[in-house]
Amino acid sequence: MMGMVHNIAIIGSGPAGYTAALYTARAGLAPLLYEGMQPGGQLTITTEVENYPGFPEGITGPELMDKFKAQCGRFGTNFKEFANVKSIDTSRRPFVIEDEMGGSEEAHAIIIATGARAKMLGLEKEKELMGFGVSACATCDGAFFKDVEIAVVGAGDTAMEEATYLTRFASKVTIIHRRDYFRASKVMQERAEQNPKIEFRLFRQVQDILHGEDKKVTGLILEDPRDGSTEEMACQGLFIAIGHAPNTDFLGEDIAKDDVGYILPQSGMSTSVEGIFAAGDVSDSIYRQAITAAGAGCAAAIEAQRWLEEKGIE
Repeated sequence: MMGMVHNIAIIGSGPAGYTAALYTARAGLAPLLYEGMQPGGQLTITTEVENYPGFPEGITGPELMDKFKAQCGRFGTNFKEFANVKSIDTSRRPFVIEDEMGGSEEAHAIIIATGARAKMLGLEKEKELMGFGVSACATCDGAFFKDVEIAVVGAGDTAMEEATYLTRFASKVTIIHRRDYFRASKVMQERAEQNPKIEFRLFRQVQDILHGEDKKVTGLILEDPRDGSTEEMACQGLFIAIGHAPNTDFLGEDIAKDDVGYILPQSGMSTSVEGIFAAGDVSDSIYRQAITAAGAGCAAAIEAQRWLEEKGIE
């Protein structure tokens, strides 16, 4: 049942969502924050985070997100825990937000910060070993793989870029692909092919991930899709680079998105629907970093606050 009309609702609880909540809460707007089924977002499935400013010794992803949440709560954020948003009715003002549990809330403004998810291979051990040698972000985790052999799965520009970046740290990078041709642009593929640290294993797909008792990756079982034969490949890390998918399936057609599903900002952080803003990986297919998401959350919060003031809503 709907009760009070919220000044602003924030959908998503990663760095972008929590930062937006912090800024709007400190502005006295008492934001309603939908945390989703994975409070804290993608950082909660990482181990050490060493590239977020202010933590010279590093910090774990879950601990960092706990600190974000505590800071939001201190200033009066209202948390709607373990609630996924099912739909937003953009035809009404205030907007009506329906969640998957059957609940409804009204809000004058909305910030969408639902992030994006890395596409995975569908292996049973992927989630279990994430942070223990399996990763979907070379920029985030590459420095943890100094002087070891690692594998990258993918065929597009992302895979070539990640593999090339990882050669800064790894002793050897093997690109694994199930076919003998790539989707990558010519320049990106040539750059990878010319790198002496990069090798290619074509007509191969990852069937299983090998690991020790400490869950650290020790190798892969590769399958040849042409005949089903298998072989073992030793490595200490696996980077999955087959793309990302923004979490925008719940949004209607009124909010403009690109062909992949990323929200298209119209001006600043605003979307094609007046009063709805977007921040973080849900509208960023390029950087996908905690610090850029947090900055976007700040910008969206300031723009939303100013919009509410212009409309005489405080």
